[in-house]
Amino acid sequence: MLGLLSLFSAERPIWSPERAARRLQVSLATSYRYVNALVEAGLLEKLARNQYVLGPAIVAFDRQIRSADPVLKLAQPVMERLLRRLREPAAILLCRYYRQQVMCIHQETNRPGEPVSSYERGAPRPMFRGATSKVILAHLPPRTVANLWRDHRREIAATGLGPGFDDFKAALKALRQEPVNVSSSEVDEGRTGIAAPIFDGNGRVTGSLSIVLLSLKHNERAIARLRMAVLSAAREIERGRGAAATGAPPADARKRKGRS
Repeated sequence: MLGLLSLFSAERPIWSPERAARRLQVSLATSYRYVNALVEAGLLEKLARNQYVLGPAIVAFDRQIRSADPVLKLAQPVMERLLRRLREPAAILLCRYYRQQVMCIHQETNRPGEPVSSYERGAPRPMFRGATSKVILAHLPPRTVANLWRDHRREIAATGLGPGFDDFKAALKALRQEPVNVSSSEVDEGRTGIAAPIFDGNGRVTGSLSIVLLSLKHNERAIARLRMAVLSAAREIERGRGAAATGAPPADARKRKGRS
């Protein structure tokens, strides 16, 4: 049933029980039973005869996440303060790893009418391009890295992260040498991304915090200043998260686990 729910996407927002049955390789009766149960729960809604879309319960869940997500509550004021330090068009992104992709869970921007970044809440983004993603990728545990290589080796090679698995691991090791990653025009043309990873109290990477600038023209001094700013903000989120969870400062974020 959860597999059926996961079929719905921006590319294919409408499904019929017949098509879902074929995709999931279940009987038509089973597919209809799943659909009816999801409709009753409000997770699906009937659009027309044999056509279903995601239902209003999804919206209710999203509202609950926005109001109750402890990481988002901690991060939002930090992101707002970071944004106030920028005078040029910019966006601050909070992202997390999700199903072999990176998903934006919150964005703050000083140009609401001008799209600085293509990252938006709930939209999966490339795993192997851009500073926002690479700082997460670099710190994923070995088994996850191996699975990514197994499933996406052609894409990995195309993005310059290595033609072989050993090359890929070496590229990730090089990325880990720098606490902040900077990239230009890897996801959105004409944008500069500056990102730092976010770790939990056990040293596991959970996401990233990044600045996206609507420009490629920055001197080294300005980039160095922004690298320190985004790193400091990411560490502030980590400290707040650790304190909220345990009532004490989190474990030393420099002691990272799961090196590939």
